[in-house]
Amino acid sequence: MKRLSFIVLCAALTAFAGPYDIDGFDATDVGSPDNYITAEFGGELKKAPASEVSSLQPGRLVVRQKFEDPFGESETMYQLYQGRAGDLSSLVPLTADGADYSDIVSAKIYQRKGMDAEEDAEKVYFDGKFIYVPGMSSAIAYVNNAPVELKGAASESESAVPAPAVEDDEEEEDDAPAPVAKKSRVEEKEEECDEYDPDCEDEDDEYDVKGNVDRTNRDADERDYAAREASENATDRFGIADEVRFWSAVALSAAAVGSAVMGVYQHMKANEAQDAYDKLDELNDKILSGCEGNKNCEIAVSRYGTNGVEGEGLWSVSNLQSRMQINKDTHDSYATARNIWFAVTGVSLTAAIVLFVW
Repeated sequence: MKRLSFIVLCAALTAFAGPYDIDGFDATDVGSPDNYITAEFGGELKKAPASEVSSLQPGRLVVRQKFEDPFGESETMYQLYQGRAGDLSSLVPLTADGADYSDIVSAKIYQRKGMDAEEDAEKVYFDGKFIYVPGMSSAIAYVNNAPVELKGAASESESAVPAPAVEDDEEEEDDAPAPVAKKSRVEEKEEECDEYDPDCEDEDDEYDVKGNVDRTNRDADERDYAAREASENATDRFGIADEVRFWSAVALSAAAVGSAVMGVYQHMKANEAQDAYDKLDELNDKILSGCEGNKNCEIAVSRYGTNGVEGEGLWSVSNLQSRMQINKDTHDSYATARNIWFAVTGVSLTAAIVLFVW
């Protein structure tokens, strides 16, 4: 009975999912970089697990891409791709009001309420803290079929303090003490924060947009430059790992080519030694053929027999057989080196392919 109740509950939850949820990221299309997200190498973005979107390193970005069949013959699919953050200055950072960041990853996002389920945004960017949707300064997401408002980060700042009224009487205005300027929110936090307080570091992301605007712009520029430098620096562990894998694969490919060349060279030398051995072996067989298979005769000829060409002197048959052995040993040496070089080629090429595909 409990098992039946559990099956019925699962079926009910599946039916309740509705058209506003993304069931999974199953698209097989290749991820392409744009102005907002760039690839490390190869010109393509890597697929990213949904569980890692909430814990991205600084300087990393994930884009959720929607793939819709214009003819309506196949189902709309989604995929997550990871890369380096590009120029996000033209996008408004959005925060979810009343929902976890991880829930927004699999929730469709719309410009306003009342839109059809198929009219959700085609591209949504995540940096682990904010959500970015091109062309939207606010948005609506549906989590468990309930609307969740995505607000711009700037809208959460405190309201400005109204300016003091200006008196009509100029003399009274001159006599009155000058109003004390209210410190901006950023300046107050800088005074209150302790250097070793981790909570203060989290507040650095909020900028004063209604006080000292010049200071705010300067702080924002410094943060942007710092983020870019961090993404291109060795401290970006994911980026440097990709670079190390890529250049390691290139080095292994070069090693495979070099060892293959050496293997071919050793093979050619082994063939030359084999040819020299075959020629001497043929001559040795002709000399020993006069013994007609008599072993004692062959031993005597090998030990004491001589041969040669008129004008070039005589040489012993034992010397001929000694040269044959040298050629045989030379062939075996080159053959062994050839096999070693070809083995190095195979191992290097296999490792390079694994690193390229990884």
